[in-house]
Order: sequence, then C-alpha cells, then structure tokens
Amino acid sequence: MAEDVIVADRLVVRYRGKVALDGLDLHVPRGAVYAFLGDNGAGKTTTMKILTGLAPADVGRAAILGLDCWSRAQELRHRVGYMPERPRFYDWMTVADTGWFTASFHRPGFHSRYKEWIDRLGLDPEKRLKDLSKGGYARVGLALALAPDPEVLLLDEPTSGLDLLTRREFLASLADLAASGRTILISSHSIAELEKACTHVGLLKDGKMIMSARLGDLRQKVRRISLRFAGQPPDPTRLGTVLERNGTGRFWQAVLQDPIQSAIEALKASPEVSDFEDTAVTLEEVYAALMARSTNGAAIPLVRKVDTGQ
Repeated sequence: MAEDVIVADRLVVRYRGKVALDGLDLHVPRGAVYAFLGDNGAGKTTTMKILTGLAPADVGRAAILGLDCWSRAQELRHRVGYMPERPRFYDWMTVADTGWFTASFHRPGFHSRYKEWIDRLGLDPEKRLKDLSKGGYARVGLALALAPDPEVLLLDEPTSGLDLLTRREFLASLADLAASGRTILISSHSIAELEKACTHVGLLKDGKMIMSARLGDLRQKVRRISLRFAGQPPDPTRLGTVLERNGTGRFWQAVLQDPIQSAIEALKASPEVSDFEDTAVTLEEVYAALMARSTNGAAIPLVRKVDTGQ
C-alpha cells in the first residue's frame, strides 16, 4: 500500500446555503497521476481551493504531505505547485519579469527553474503577458506551478487553451514528473487525453465522490459485454450492476459495473449465445455511464479508498 500524500476526509462546504461539497473523501497515493473528473459545478474547483489553503472547509479535514491544508498553508506553498483554472497575473509584466517577481516569494532555485520551463514551453521571455494568447497565458501558469520543484502538483484545467501539440507534450510529461516521486492531482474536461496519462481516477458528482479507483482496476470493474442470442435475451442484472443496456434485434449489449465473472462465463458457454465479446470500456465511456446512472437516481457503490499500490 502506497502512502496517501493527499487526503480529504468528509469535506463539507456550503455557499449561501447551497452545498458545494457533500462529505467528499479523496485519497491520492504518492507518485500517482490522479484524474479528478466531474461536470461543471461538481465541486472540483472548491476542492482545489481547500487543498491549496485558499478556503477552509465547513466540516472535515484536508491534508497534503501530512500537513493540514488550512493551518499549514504557508509551509505547503513551498512544497505544492498550483495552477488555477483561470490564472491572473500582472499583464503589464513580461514573461521573464513574472518569474523574477514571483521568485521573491520562493526558495532559491525557483527563478532558474522557471526560465528552464518557459524555454521548454516555447514562451518568449520578452513578451508582455497582455500580448499572449490564451494558450501562452496558460503556459506561464504552468511554468510558475512547476518552478518550485514541488513534491505535489495541483492542476485545475491546466491544458485549457493549449494547442494540441503542447497539450500532448505536457500530458506526456506528467508520467516523468510522477516517476521522479511527485504526486499530481489534475482536474480536467479532457477525459480521453487524461486516460493516456493518469494512473488513478476519481469521479465527482454533486460534491460527492461516486467512484475512485486505480485506472487498471477501473477497467476491470467496468466491462462491456456484447453478443448475439437465440431465444430469450439474457438478463443483465444477473451479471453485475447494469450501467447501460442496448441492442437491436438479436444483438445484445450491456455495460456492467463489478461484473460477476462466474455468471459471465456461464453466459458465454450457453448454446444460445454467439459472437460473445467481453471488452474494457474507455474512461470517457465509464464517466458517461456513471454520470447518467447517478442522474437517473440509481445508487452507485462508493469506493471510499481503493488499493493504491503502484
């Protein structure tokens, strides 16, 4: 079992009577690239604010590297890199000036690493921020988040506005950052792209974690069964928790959570079944199926803490 570097226990946050987080549990192990997924308003940014010490929770506790995110926020700022969804800087400064100015709030080495990152991200150090594109502005935010050489990275929609090539290069670099011992929590709508980079995934709905798992385990927990049948169609409820069910004519298909392997093997061996396939689904398909099932009011088993072994 790997050590949990980011921990949130039963977080509750209310804004003017509206619940933003409703008993959120989050556990991110060391070295993980954790994809934090949810629709707009699900509570992702609120969670990020708590983890960065920008706001306290009404109920519950959050800690990073064993330090309370609210009471030890100043200490954590030297060990945690953060990129907000909409970074705001002094637009009259140049890219180089921004790094020089920010370095005064950080430990030695920040400025030299910042210069390395703006070079890697293709930024012109003499260009003023007000003249940058949306993608260029976002790259400045990334450079500032990475310059402290942080043990933990909190990234809120970090690839928004980046061009395709830069986005792919950045996501590919996450694996190298994690391999060096860093832990990364990344919130994004780019689900298909994150699937190639993440090791763990958490699905957030209305301030609650409805699924948290290692990506490899998730691919086993949610499967697609498709087949052709003679006689009566199979009963999908005997095979696991049904997330989706469709098909036409004699073609039958179901997406199952926590499939019952013995029942699936028996179905496969049935003489009335042909063209049987048992396949993994993509992260985007899992996300869509779980969100749709939650919206329709069906209960989804909550995975509070999964096996986080690497």
